Amino acid sequence: MHILLVEPNYYTRFPPLGLLKISAYHKKLGDTVELIRVKHSGLMKAKKTPDLIYVTSLWTWAWKPVWDAVGFYKKLYPKAEVWLGGIYASLLPEHAAQSGADKVHIGLFEEAEDLLPDYTLVPEWDGSIIFASRGCNRRCGFCVVWKLEGTINSCKRSIKHLIWPTHSRIIFWDNNILQSPYWKDIFSELEELKLKVDFNQGLDAAYITDETAEMLARIRLDSGRGVKIRLAYDEAWRAHFVEKAIERLKAVGIRGREIMVYTLFNWTDDPDDFYKRVLDVLEWGAVAYPMRYEPPTALKKNAYISPRWTAQKLELVQRFRRVVGYAGALPPYKALIEKFEKAKCFDEAFSLRPPRGGSGAMRDLRL
Repeated sequence: MHILLVEPNYYTRFPPLGLLKISAYHKKLGDTVELIRVKHSGLMKAKKTPDLIYVTSLWTWAWKPVWDAVGFYKKLYPKAEVWLGGIYASLLPEHAAQSGADKVHIGLFEEAEDLLPDYTLVPEWDGSIIFASRGCNRRCGFCVVWKLEGTINSCKRSIKHLIWPTHSRIIFWDNNILQSPYWKDIFSELEELKLKVDFNQGLDAAYITDETAEMLARIRLDSGRGVKIRLAYDEAWRAHFVEKAIERLKAVGIRGREIMVYTLFNWTDDPDDFYKRVLDVLEWGAVAYPMRYEPPTALKKNAYISPRWTAQKLELVQRFRRVVGYAGALPPYKALIEKFEKAKCFDEAFSLRPPRGGSGAMRDLRL
């Protein structure tokens, strides 16, 4: 058979991992495979008439380009069966079915899960994307990982077989790799491989012990933009774990500005709770990255406003990030810490009104 793989026209920095695994699976069966990345090439004909078409999906609010792709290829190749899978399809299968796809696939494509992805389809890409485990033992209300993948499972002792020979980077998409019983085996392997490593989904601060920090320090960490480690500070009760994790990482030589802490807002928090958590991160010497909560089944991005927030206060955060932040993040600049420490509340902290000293004073927050 000839297999057509389609990545719709939505934004993502990464190649479509699921499709690359499906390609490896079909090539093992002796099938020919073709990938069309609509965001690069537009909706276009395949080089050869396909017998089966796979369309992937990402976030639920990016459903429209998915429907466009399904409709286009259904019409262009009426004899070929169209399968729709991915995150959107798994979270909203009934809505996804209205796209016209012949089959909506929920969850992982198990037959291809442990195969080395077919990176020949994306020769310009330089990074092996890996799941050393699936799932997470936490049941955070804002997260769907435990609903889609369950508790920690599919844990691997080794990931060498999933690394493409010419790649210089390893990118982990595990949602909580430190819960895996084999995390030490994986970390030891990474130290031996000496490739750049990006724990892209972050590390659970509660699991960062002195031993964990020491092993991380021996890995060639590189998440881009000067970041080595990502943590999360989603709720106030996690303060102790995040502070201790930062302290332990700094003790082994990882600088505070190399640690980025995702700081959730617009969920069950209120603006002053969020302000306090951002201030905590800055005072601990790390980089705060405000992360706006979106319901996992939202059909429109940035439309949700939680009961304790307002549209105006959400926009205040976004504008502050654009003006004062660096790529959306808030590094621990001395002037920024002082501004937050002097503020009496959220509104004062995130105000863009220049302090005494003139209009150039806001610029000083980035020095």
